[in-house]
Amino acid sequence: MTQPSASPLPGIIKIGGATVNQIPMDWRNNTANIISAIEEAIQNEVKILCLPELCITGYGCEDMFLSDWLSAKAWEELIRIKPYCKDITVSVGLPVRINGITYNGACVISNGEILGITFKQNLARDGVHYEPRWFDPWIPNKIITLERDGEKILAGDLIYEAHDIRFGFEICEDAWRKTMRPGYRLLERGVDLILNPSASHFAMGKSLLREEEIARVGSELFDCVYLYANLLGNEAGRMIYDGDVVIAQKGKLVTVNTRLIFKKTDLLCHEIDFGNAANTRIAVVKDGKEKNEELVRATSLALFDYVRKSKSKGFVLSLSGGADSAMCAVLVAEMVKRASAELGWETFCREVGIELVRDTKDAVRKLLSCAYQATDNSSASTLNSAKQLAESIGAEFHHWNIQPEVDSYIAKIEAALKRSTSWETDDISLQNIQARARSPIIWLLANIKRSILITTSNRSEGDVGYATMDGDTSGSLAPIAGIHKTFILQWLKWAEKELGYSGLNPVNNLQPTAELRPQERNQTDESDLMPYRVLAEIEHFGIYERNTPAEIFQKMKADFQDQQQLKNYIRKFFRLWSINQWKRERYAPAFHLDDMNVDPRSWCRFPILSSGFAQELEALDNLE
Repeated sequence: MTQPSASPLPGIIKIGGATVNQIPMDWRNNTANIISAIEEAIQNEVKILCLPELCITGYGCEDMFLSDWLSAKAWEELIRIKPYCKDITVSVGLPVRINGITYNGACVISNGEILGITFKQNLARDGVHYEPRWFDPWIPNKIITLERDGEKILAGDLIYEAHDIRFGFEICEDAWRKTMRPGYRLLERGVDLILNPSASHFAMGKSLLREEEIARVGSELFDCVYLYANLLGNEAGRMIYDGDVVIAQKGKLVTVNTRLIFKKTDLLCHEIDFGNAANTRIAVVKDGKEKNEELVRATSLALFDYVRKSKSKGFVLSLSGGADSAMCAVLVAEMVKRASAELGWETFCREVGIELVRDTKDAVRKLLSCAYQATDNSSASTLNSAKQLAESIGAEFHHWNIQPEVDSYIAKIEAALKRSTSWETDDISLQNIQARARSPIIWLLANIKRSILITTSNRSEGDVGYATMDGDTSGSLAPIAGIHKTFILQWLKWAEKELGYSGLNPVNNLQPTAELRPQERNQTDESDLMPYRVLAEIEHFGIYERNTPAEIFQKMKADFQDQQQLKNYIRKFFRLWSINQWKRERYAPAFHLDDMNVDPRSWCRFPILSSGFAQELEALDNLE
């Protein structure tokens, strides 16, 4: 193949983007989804179809991308897909290994023949992304010839021509590098269309950025049609992909799909007048962007995918009557309600592995088991809160008392130490043993039910280690560990009002407390730590924006009359942040839902041993 020369003025053709819900290295699932999307596009008379980045392998293969066999197997699957591309041009994402180096490629197949492979030029290397570990960036303007199965194939920085349309690629991160976008060179080369196959993780509010800065602005900057297609679903455990498909033309948003769906594929196609943009019909679909609704949609999809892909039998949850566990319970109920409504009961029940039911509460009962685990420090208010919520959503509910186990542990350690314990000398230890005593029995329930044990840790707890390791952190999935407490508290009030969860009313009228000290000590989370609003603000400036303690003080001091108190809050945050990294290293996998999280596997790395910001906190003391 040679680089195409200038083409005649293009006319009206139908183009499309398809999202697919893939699983790393699940060749049957992934190839079947790709073929299904291609066949649907052909039935809809689509002429150019863009599929997401690395859709053959899945994006989340991690160090397997460094192996020879993965890319070789992906090529075998590509050859299987090729014959299905009749009278259509399709972009399919896969890794390509060349002389021991892996590249992230988009292969173009037209009418059953491979036209070439474009390689990604800019690799995502911040936040949740570690692409430079697995891939090398391609050099702009470089083109090579590969030999595969006796066939010579052009690869590199290519443009293509099909159906009288000249097109090229920006692959995901390529488009986020504003001054380094391949689109500028594609403009010079006279393309009519830019395809962007992506694996762009979900975060609340991010889809608006894609629609505006990537697709609409890209179509304006490069005087073309811009087609963006993202992966779909909870692919590998942590990242959620929203299945965004967006089409824009010469500075106007033409159409978008409905994101975060439960189907395995979704096609968005549209007729585009490439000769006269004014004739292209605008058909923007209303897709909810409000953050509370976005979060429940994303977590519903993530929980649905997690349970079906792990082949577990449901979820088990230690339901304390407080905010965090209540949110987890409601999210499971919302998953059932939304997925069953979209897929129908037969498909839903088959996918999650339960017998056929046709009622939301019946399905929740089969998928969610909750237990309230009391000690002498537990209150009637939290028991009532937990019981009322579980009954309102249909979850199986158990109530037992673990005080005998706590007493047994304390008696044994007192005998070993030859002294009594007390709240004056052993406060944290006596709190922790209660949380840890809850872990074995809830794990036993999860094991017997072959279910996923949900841990209810939130991001604010992760910041400062306000959680008992091997206690309330026990579990294999932490759905809300990427969300800070202030958002959770307002979300629960929103869910009670907007989603109709009246069972949340008792939860929303309780002050957050661990209930690990005797009730007469009036323990609350904020008295143990600091106001959650303040904690979230320090986290934002310190962890997200990476400011020093002194810089944070300067940014926050105008809102504080007692500036010494503010210094104490900042000092406490950084002290607890530093000494609790080991806990963050051990937290269960968490969904990435916001523009940041504190999971060292997916956003924020920090040394387990460090100075603890010693000199930086000394500098804070000297500020006025």
